[in-house]
Amino acid sequence: MAELAQTVTPQGLLAVCPFIDVPLADLVATSPRLVVVLANVRDPGNAGTVLRTADAAGADGVIFADASVDPYNSKCVRSSAGSLFHLPIVTAVPLAEVVSTLRQAEIAVLAADGSASLSLDQLGDARLGKPTAWIFGNEAWGLPSDLLELADEAVAVPIYGRAESLNLAAAAAVCLYASAHASARAHAQGGAAHVI
Repeated sequence: MAELAQTVTPQGLLAVCPFIDVPLADLVATSPRLVVVLANVRDPGNAGTVLRTADAAGADGVIFADASVDPYNSKCVRSSAGSLFHLPIVTAVPLAEVVSTLRQAEIAVLAADGSASLSLDQLGDARLGKPTAWIFGNEAWGLPSDLLELADEAVAVPIYGRAESLNLAAAAAVCLYASAHASARAHAQGGAAHVI
């Protein structure tokens, strides 16, 4: 156990399990309304926390683009707190292919970028309530310009205080919950209209 475990005080259980990731086409075939795309995300703790946040916000899947950390990294698995097993996970697909496939499925692609001129506050429910994929970049340097250009729009989380920025997991939480809230309101209004 001491040789195999990567923690100081392991739980005392070991298992051999198959990978559970799915092809991108399988995720898109489910007509997802909210998708998370991790591009060049290297920190497994942050990646696992975003995965957990995506699960909590009701996302339909998480895509680890080809340059991101392995979702099966032990720290990523622990940080996901079980959410790795709740959501479809796609791995090792180039970001350009991910965006192209999402667009073909009529899913809007938004990129979180702290220096974007468009603020999350400026996007109303009509925009955020549509099927959307959020791209989140590297913790230290965000998304490079060539990857930002792949998105339909770059969106900044507004900062009202004096903090320089938000970390990846915090920014992802704000964006995903904004989309989830807008989608829930759109469904509620649609349901009410249907009842009348």
